[in-house]
Amino acid sequence: MALVVLEGVSKVFPGGVHAVRDLSLKVGDGEFVVLVGPSGCGKSTTLRIVAGLEDPSSGTITIGERIVNRVHPRDRNIAMVFQNYALYPHMTAYNNMAFGLKMRKTPKKEIDRRVREAAGLLGITPLLNRKPHSLSGGQRQRVAVGRAIVRDPACFLFDEPLSNLDVKLRLQMRAEIKALHLRLKTTTIYVTHDQEEAMTLGDRIAVMADGEIQQLAPPLEVYQRPVNRFVAGFVGLPPMNFIDGHVSARGGELVFADRGEIAITLPDGYRRAEEAIAGRAVVLGVRPEALRLAHPNFSAEGSALIRGTVRVVEPLGDRQDVYATTSRGDPIIARLDATAQVAPGQSIALALRDAGSIHLFHPGEFGRHV
Repeated sequence: MALVVLEGVSKVFPGGVHAVRDLSLKVGDGEFVVLVGPSGCGKSTTLRIVAGLEDPSSGTITIGERIVNRVHPRDRNIAMVFQNYALYPHMTAYNNMAFGLKMRKTPKKEIDRRVREAAGLLGITPLLNRKPHSLSGGQRQRVAVGRAIVRDPACFLFDEPLSNLDVKLRLQMRAEIKALHLRLKTTTIYVTHDQEEAMTLGDRIAVMADGEIQQLAPPLEVYQRPVNRFVAGFVGLPPMNFIDGHVSARGGELVFADRGEIAITLPDGYRRAEEAIAGRAVVLGVRPEALRLAHPNFSAEGSALIRGTVRVVEPLGDRQDVYATTSRGDPIIARLDATAQVAPGQSIALALRDAGSIHLFHPGEFGRHV
């Protein structure tokens, strides 16, 4: 195991394309950190820089106690698992897992011990004599993970390893990777665009955009206390609802209002920011699961938030996602109980389950949390 540290790392491709911008990240010994973000945010480039497959334009990379900027990938003591498995088609699963050790002149008995031990951990011992063409996608990915395990590396690097699997296999492999990390305790950096994968796997997650880390924190902290509007909108499915409006002081309280019918009293916690937000444009954020059906008569419920018209209802078994449009034409999503009686074309009123679930952001895509 090893500490992995990136300090001021940037990567500029020909043409002045900044893939990574002055990125600093410290991954603790034995920690599992997930880099997550949309396509083009720089997460895979960052991983390739750690692996030595890309040279940084500036900054330093340290693995253990050694700066590895000029160290060849094979000498960095890392093991990488790719999206496309990268197995040799003419070799058995056993030989695929053993190949790297053979190239390092590892004794045969030690190779056999490591391969069979890794195969036992992954439940692929019966598959060791089969070639990749006779294995399923999930089995191939287990072999690829096994090939990384036998290296006994200082750090595992995973580059979207589950993207090619169907939903059922992806869930299964996700659980296996998590269990594997709990057993091996090897420092791990994992790249994915799937926020659910990031939330379930990482000790901490780094949400990236435009080559920069927007927030680095434990999953629940990122979900409950996003630092800006981008993070709030990216983490969470369905995504957070955003409503443009302004804040004003009324009768000793702070009230958010849009240009239409919405008026909602803000929790006392926003008092500390009164000078910064009173009379100014802000963006209110509320997650779909924080909304519930309210009585159609708004005057009967002071907590009522929005009136809208249902466009689409998505039944999901124990719940349903309701897509509606407000009187101003803004989209709103609510995650309601499966028993809620709603249908396309119906007028509905939505209320907050808990006033503490409100978020306020300054305007703009990367507007910081108030």
